[in-house]
Amino acid sequence: MAADKRDFDEFLDKFKKHRELMTEELHKVIIGQDVVIDQILSAIFTGGHCLLVGVPGLAKTLIVSTIARILDVAFKRIQFTPDLMPSDITGTNVLDETDSGKREFRFVKGPVFTNILLADEINRTPPKTQAALLQSMQEREVTVGQTTYPLPEPFFVIATQNPIEQEGTYPLPEAQLDRFMFNVKVDYPSLDEEEEILTTTTRGEAPEIRKVLSAKSIVYLQRQINQIEAAPLTVNYVARLVRATRPSDGASPKFIRDLVDWGAGPRAGQFLIAGGKAVAAMDGRPSVSLEDIRKVAVPVLRHRISTNFQAQAEGFASEDIIARLIEEVAEPNIPKYES
Repeated sequence: MAADKRDFDEFLDKFKKHRELMTEELHKVIIGQDVVIDQILSAIFTGGHCLLVGVPGLAKTLIVSTIARILDVAFKRIQFTPDLMPSDITGTNVLDETDSGKREFRFVKGPVFTNILLADEINRTPPKTQAALLQSMQEREVTVGQTTYPLPEPFFVIATQNPIEQEGTYPLPEAQLDRFMFNVKVDYPSLDEEEEILTTTTRGEAPEIRKVLSAKSIVYLQRQINQIEAAPLTVNYVARLVRATRPSDGASPKFIRDLVDWGAGPRAGQFLIAGGKAVAAMDGRPSVSLEDIRKVAVPVLRHRISTNFQAQAEGFASEDIIARLIEEVAEPNIPKYES
């Protein structure tokens, strides 16, 4: 047991150094956006998918493509447009003629057969095409005709979305939103960061990026991070936090019943614990703390809480409701030892 603990502590030390090296390489290209980078890396290290939401020009696509450059993995980008078809994503069967004159169908893989898939402006394509990613994101496989094809490991979908566009867009269905581990808000840079962006991007220099992790290494890290402990008290806190988002739950606060139409499902709890494990691992700790859960609560719950008209009229966004929930949901009582 002592040897196992020592080995795991060594793994955490190495992982922390890898994460610091990845962040260092990313910042050769990306100025600021530390929270965004941490959340994307947390999703990658736990096998989750990310939805990046921000106005144009905030380097959403650049962040994803740079992450793909520092990882020794396959990377594909799909620009979602209104005329995109499901087969443009998954692939299709084509009829081939062999040398002997025999005709047979051959499956041509689509861009979804990769390690990191960038779904750029995912809300610009109709629901029929958006739904082509559902099976890939959940089961890590694609079914075409009567044949199911496994996707390579690791596999992540990182989608981008512009929150201010209305014309020619198709909001993601709730079932698809729920497949994303994090809804990551990409905000404007600070004044100092913006000055640095203007200085570095107008020199015409291309920084050299080193590769840090291979696909096999990422799969290994994911399995090890799953071993990080989430104590029963932490699980209890997560369950109560998620249940408190549901207006139909008798234990939910009054403001939830007043301001929310529907709350988060059990998948939110799974992602809260997974995200907490990633935060603990990146900090070099072998167990999840309640602070780790609170740190990932907003990106996990933001797209899983639907506010009603009253909340919108009073100016309450889902982030405001999550912040208030974190204040109101009490931490579990730790039983005291009695001799």
